[in-house]
Amino acid sequence: MDLNKVLTVIPGKHRINLHAMYGDFGATKVDRNEIDVSHFKSWIDWAESLGIALDFNSTYFAYPKANSGFTLSSKQEEIRQFWIEHGKRCREIAASIGKSQRVPCVHNTWIPDGCKDLIIDKWTYRENLKKSLDDIYAKPYSKSLMKDTMESKLFGLGTETFVVGSYDFYLAYAIKNHKIICLDMGHFHPTESVADKLSAVLQFSDEVLIHVTRSVRWDSDHIPILNQNLKELMHEIVRNELLERVTIALDFFDASINRIAAYVLGVRATLQALLIALLESTTLLKTTENTENNHVKTASSHQTSGCPL
Repeated sequence: MDLNKVLTVIPGKHRINLHAMYGDFGATKVDRNEIDVSHFKSWIDWAESLGIALDFNSTYFAYPKANSGFTLSSKQEEIRQFWIEHGKRCREIAASIGKSQRVPCVHNTWIPDGCKDLIIDKWTYRENLKKSLDDIYAKPYSKSLMKDTMESKLFGLGTETFVVGSYDFYLAYAIKNHKIICLDMGHFHPTESVADKLSAVLQFSDEVLIHVTRSVRWDSDHIPILNQNLKELMHEIVRNELLERVTIALDFFDASINRIAAYVLGVRATLQALLIALLESTTLLKTTENTENNHVKTASSHQTSGCPL
């Protein structure tokens, strides 16, 4: 009902991204290594009735078997195998969704694995994660059905010292194994620019998934507003003609306000930033830059961004 309302007050055609934890399980207890596409049939029917597509996320958190802080990288074989099976089933569900909706379903993987304490044996955790991912991705699916993405993180609450799935790890894995890297705007050091990463990563990868969020003193997933970070991201996408190679997704939450308002404010801010980028005189700015007349370029860029000089 909330989503139905949101879709009536935001312009454009959108997609909905589901976490595995949002399955329609009814009164039956279904473990996460037992889920299948039948638990998402009602979602598929709902999306089809609205003419929209679905994407999908494995859910490796908020579950007893994640309480140790380690899932796919766990040193406990039983825990690791449980989550490997979950990942396999989620990819199968995503492929089934893609087949049903006749456009690819993006399946994203993010794990909370890490620790706030000093870790001596980082190697084994990352070796375990690599082996687990290799197992999960062993079955190939057509890209016409689903696309695999993986999301890194610098640190999070409770994992201040060590995060197994770091940016370096996932970027290397994605490039080597032809997967898609997910860049979350809140998962990097506050002084890093996610926008700047696009022209670097896409030299070597066909696609990138972006999670739009607003970090306040680090990864806090606040509702996006029309700020400089968001505008810079959209400028980079448009200036480099990357609209067909970048999937723009929104990944934020704020329990302090009405959830419909949160959806609408975040989506509209993102659309406004994209519109500003599309209206920029990019060709003129590039021509000016090539003449090394940078003071004119800077003034023009500020003006097209709606910023006072």
